[in-house]
Amino acid sequence: MVEWMENGWSHARYSSIYMQEKQKALISEMVGKLDNICWDNASLETLAAKFSSTETTCLTNCAQRYMDMSIIIMKHFRRCRMPSPVVV
Repeated sequence: MVEWMENGWSHARYSSIYMQEKQKALISEMVGKLDNICWDNASLETLAAKFSSTETTCLTNCAQRYMDMSIIIMKHFRRCRMPSPVVV
């Protein structure tokens, strides 16, 4: 018998966990792609040189959006892990 069945996991529970992990991977991939685009657009060609005010603003916005998305994703997965209330 399959190990997850021996541990008392139902197929629905296993499928739910699988889908959550798949969603995490997709979101992580999407955030990574957006992050790369953002940093590339911030013109990091000369790290040793002083950044212009436009580059500084762009980098600041990238960092803030990255932190915003990290918080949103963490909150989403916390909600997904909360047990649903029992309705009698």
